[in-house]
Amino acid sequence: MEPEPPGEGGGEGEAEPGEEGLIEFYGSFKEMFEFFCKNTTIHGTVRLVCSGRNRAKTAFWTLLLLASLAMLYWQFALMFSQFWAYPVVLTMSVDSEPKMFPAVTVCNLDPYRFEPISEQLEQLEHMAEESLTFLYGPTASARLSHRRDRDKDRDRNKERDNDKDRDRDKDKAIPVQPQANLSSNFRLSQNFSLVRMWEPGAGRKHSRVGFRLCNSTGGDCFYSSHASGTAALQEWFRFHFINLLAQLPPALARHPRRFQDLVYSCQYDGEPCRPSDYVPFHHPVFGSCYTFNSKGTDPFWRATKPGIPYGLSLILRAEQQEHIPLLSTVAGVKVMIHSHNQTPFLEHEGFHIRPGIATTIGIRQDQVNRLGGNYGKCTTDGADVAVELLYNSSYTLQACLHSCFQRAMLRHCGCGYVYYPLPAGARYCDYRRQPAWGNWYWYYCYYCYH
Repeated sequence: MEPEPPGEGGGEGEAEPGEEGLIEFYGSFKEMFEFFCKNTTIHGTVRLVCSGRNRAKTAFWTLLLLASLAMLYWQFALMFSQFWAYPVVLTMSVDSEPKMFPAVTVCNLDPYRFEPISEQLEQLEHMAEESLTFLYGPTASARLSHRRDRDKDRDRNKERDNDKDRDRDKDKAIPVQPQANLSSNFRLSQNFSLVRMWEPGAGRKHSRVGFRLCNSTGGDCFYSSHASGTAALQEWFRFHFINLLAQLPPALARHPRRFQDLVYSCQYDGEPCRPSDYVPFHHPVFGSCYTFNSKGTDPFWRATKPGIPYGLSLILRAEQQEHIPLLSTVAGVKVMIHSHNQTPFLEHEGFHIRPGIATTIGIRQDQVNRLGGNYGKCTTDGADVAVELLYNSSYTLQACLHSCFQRAMLRHCGCGYVYYPLPAGARYCDYRRQPAWGNWYWYYCYYCYH
């Protein structure tokens, strides 16, 4: 046998005629361009090779493709130039017309010790001392007792100093029907004691303090507990205090102190304030309150110039004559700036000013116009809202929420929350008539706000 000549016999690594190689190179740029145009997903490129016999058609598609690419890169250039310029869209308007000064509410953070419930309030403070002794030993309760006795001595001294002023102002006081002491009718309940609750597996250093609220059958109990013993004691005290306030007639519960007891000096635009410039009311927690320019219709309160000398200037007496330490833990005044004919919800939008300092508050008005329509359901005066307001003021979100909550309380408990207004014929809740109202209230508030 003769050996096969080199290159014959189909050795390994050699491609047979007609087979496609692993890597192929185009013979010309034209072949590569035709392959790209026929296989790419860019619209219109296939027309460049399919219409090769018609030069006019090829030229048209070439110009159209180049124009499209030019517009594409032009849009890229615009977007990048706008991005790197960091544009800010701002619309400003300067209004030099006189504006009506906003309403201002000021409270003295000194709630009343009402005479009809004074005996029960002292019993409640003794119960608080016993709870502190049980939880933290006699040292903590001794501090509270010493502070309470000191406040009583101070109140007696001030009472003697103010006897002449009170006799002089008897004719100006709001007439209130005398009420009998409620000691024979209402008793503080011992069923809501403060207890220490140990967390499972957390050890003795990780415990919570709270009290238990159950339904009318004694089941479905809800524990109002706090990691802080001070917060738990204040919550427990306020719960009992709410039940005491429910015993007061509405006229007595909303009777404020004299204007001079809080406001030493009042001026607006350099002119002294008049009795018609403020509306008094009493808040169960924040004490005696006064709202200046509540209606916003008096031309006296029209602001014509900016600056401190042309605004409202107040010198306030931050005294706590009837201090209830577990109810009001802040000294000074509570302030809220709000719109006219609006109920001031100080617990949500108010701020504190501590005593002994001069405070300047600047005001800037921001007006927001809701678009409504496709952007959401909006209301202007609350007329199209299903909830009927219990407040004799204009519509606000907080007024709507409080009115809705109060009506829910009336449906579920048959009574109302003492901090909110009542519709005609309704009564406030207390655990003598409605023993389980606290269970529903705290359970509802927990799942709404947590």
